[in-house]
Amino acid sequence: MPLLLPKPILYLITRGETAEATTSASKEFHWVLEQVSAAVAASVQLVQLREKNLTARVLFDLTARASEITRGTSARLLVNDRADIAAGAGADGVHLTTRSLEPKIVRQIFGDDFLIGASTHSLAEATNARDGGADFVVLGPIFPTPSKDEYGPPLGVHCLADVAAELAPFPVLALGGISIDNAQQCLRAGASGIAGITVFRTPENFSRMCDEVGKFSQIHSGVTQ
Repeated sequence: MPLLLPKPILYLITRGETAEATTSASKEFHWVLEQVSAAVAASVQLVQLREKNLTARVLFDLTARASEITRGTSARLLVNDRADIAAGAGADGVHLTTRSLEPKIVRQIFGDDFLIGASTHSLAEATNARDGGADFVVLGPIFPTPSKDEYGPPLGVHCLADVAAELAPFPVLALGGISIDNAQQCLRAGASGIAGITVFRTPENFSRMCDEVGKFSQIHSGVTQ
């Protein structure tokens, strides 16, 4: 389904600090919900629960609780990899990795109204995700970041510009080493928005990033198709 979100899109990805032993009573469980609440308050449009170490039962509970926070707001909630839990717990969709089911399979199972994002690391992967039925892709890493070393050297802003231009108007979000200082480079290169973990780590960063992309949107405005 079309995103139909005003650009630039901000995509918060939770920190993944929960563990298999985490329960709904654990402090880290509630930290995630606090981060989701902060995202909603800051008008962040997309939120991904990237808590890969949780048991299925606790992830379902977390998703259901987060869905209560985002319901009726402009924020859309996605769950990393687990489309079944996302759909069952009331989230808007799923974010697929390169190890997940292909977007076309998820689309066939969960229908046109289920939001599908996909992580990609090249033009070929981004094109395949789009053609397979994803609603948007995240491309990265754009800048150096230790968490993405397994994917090789950073792609750079020039690669981001090439992919965004090739797939336009399909939404391509930048990820990897994104900071408040370099976010506008990505937007000027044609990215539809910014995705990140560290850059949204504190409420102060939420506000500063919103201000930074707000400056950009005063000059460039539009809606993703």
